[in-house]
Amino acid sequence: MARRPAPEPRAFDVVVIGSGAAGLTTALNLAARFKVAVLAKGDVAAGSTAWAQGGIAAVLEAGDTIESHIEDTMVAGAGLNDRAAVEFVVENAAAAIDRLAELGVPFNPGDTLSERWHLTREGGHSHRRIVHVDDATGWAVQQALQAAATAHPNITLVPGMVALDLITERNVEGERFAPRGCHGVYAFDTGTRHVQAFVGKAVVLATGGASRVYQYSTNPDGSTGDGVAMGWRAGCRVSNMEFNQFHPTCLFHPTVKNFLITEAARGEGGHLKLPDGTRFMDRYDARLELAPRDVVARAIDAEMKRLGLDHVLLDISRLGADFVRHHFPMIHARLLELGIDCTVEPIPVVPAAHYSCGGVMVDLAGRTDLAGLWAAGEVTQSGLHGANRLASNSILECLVFGQAVADDIAARWDDAPVPVIRAWDESRVTDSDEEIVVAHNWDELRRFMWDYVGIVRTDKRLQRAAHRVKLLRKEVQDYYGNFRVTPDLIELRNLVTVADLIVRSARARKESRGLHYTTDYPKTLAKAKDTVLDPVVGRL
Repeated sequence: MARRPAPEPRAFDVVVIGSGAAGLTTALNLAARFKVAVLAKGDVAAGSTAWAQGGIAAVLEAGDTIESHIEDTMVAGAGLNDRAAVEFVVENAAAAIDRLAELGVPFNPGDTLSERWHLTREGGHSHRRIVHVDDATGWAVQQALQAAATAHPNITLVPGMVALDLITERNVEGERFAPRGCHGVYAFDTGTRHVQAFVGKAVVLATGGASRVYQYSTNPDGSTGDGVAMGWRAGCRVSNMEFNQFHPTCLFHPTVKNFLITEAARGEGGHLKLPDGTRFMDRYDARLELAPRDVVARAIDAEMKRLGLDHVLLDISRLGADFVRHHFPMIHARLLELGIDCTVEPIPVVPAAHYSCGGVMVDLAGRTDLAGLWAAGEVTQSGLHGANRLASNSILECLVFGQAVADDIAARWDDAPVPVIRAWDESRVTDSDEEIVVAHNWDELRRFMWDYVGIVRTDKRLQRAAHRVKLLRKEVQDYYGNFRVTPDLIELRNLVTVADLIVRSARARKESRGLHYTTDYPKTLAKAKDTVLDPVVGRL
């Protein structure tokens, strides 16, 4: 087959990879001065932001304090949080909510004249501080940000772009010793089936998390750790990859595998029960259903293993039919479609991979180790979450760090030209005739990560996972080197990289802390220490 000519690079001032809350917030705060491209893997609204149900945490209630929100975040994070990062995000939370309201996000109004918005409570929070739009907050936030970005003349939304690799000094044309830095991204265009280069003075990773590395997840299919893998290959340190949050309450259903039942269902008084109707959280934590997610997920996992169950039950019918329909309309409607009336019967639930607390290391301005590359949101390890994310701090992190990244890019801007970048070269590869290899390896990876690197870990399980990751890495690298890229191959390559980082990090932590629980080291060490992987030195 004749070599296909590579498309000319598309040049912008700033290239944002990811179109959720972090990416769109960054773009909107840069667009007054700069031309910004926002790349989406699929549809612009297909990322995790639109799936978020619960809400956004901020200190808005009389009697609540900034210090209390900070302390709740630190407690949930098992002391591994960077206090400066926690303070930075919490102190900027109310302003972030105000900006969303100005964009038209219709937060539920308060029940009294003295309350601007209705506030709910979720596990790990000591006060009501969650603003929300019924039980579909993420969708409302996504729609408002997306509408503003669509209307802005300096923002170009580019759907159907599967990010492949960052453009660095290795891709600069005609220079053997170009200064280390990031100049853009190569992305597979699902429309043309070509690899397209996007170049810019600044590049922002806002690609979300990696929970689809597990067999069961609440995340959309695109949550494959692309930004973490690309950052790692480009030379960025990653940190705390062993902390994978499993949401306690994902719907257990034969065909619907990733429908989340929001944390607020327990925050408003829902009870977790065994099939015989008895509650069990009192055996695990004094906070009962309001304990942090890691505690609740382990409790459910323990009960399922103890009794040989494939699920437990979440009962919100006790709250009253009118309350359920009013506060959880989306959940109620979806469950009715599946034959479950949650106003009169309990919901079958299981834990599922939900959030990646580790990622590319950034400072409070969202700067990475690579000049010209910033990052915001779930792709990062900013220090906010520590060993476990507190409920409803996720979109908040996207909003606050999206603003911080934009401010830092603007403050550091210079007008030096972007170097000439080499076109993507596929002259030595062919089209694959064995796509089944990709599908098989994808399934195998997600199965052994679920079995060996899940809610409860052991040294033996992690050793088995490490062995399988090593074999898969070799097979995927050989495949990648011989065949033209496809979206599935790009995602598999990234998932294998992320799985390797998770397993290496988990094996390095000789304690149980937050989301990382191992029966071989059940105690928590006195000193909290991040797990840092450095691709440059190749060791912890």
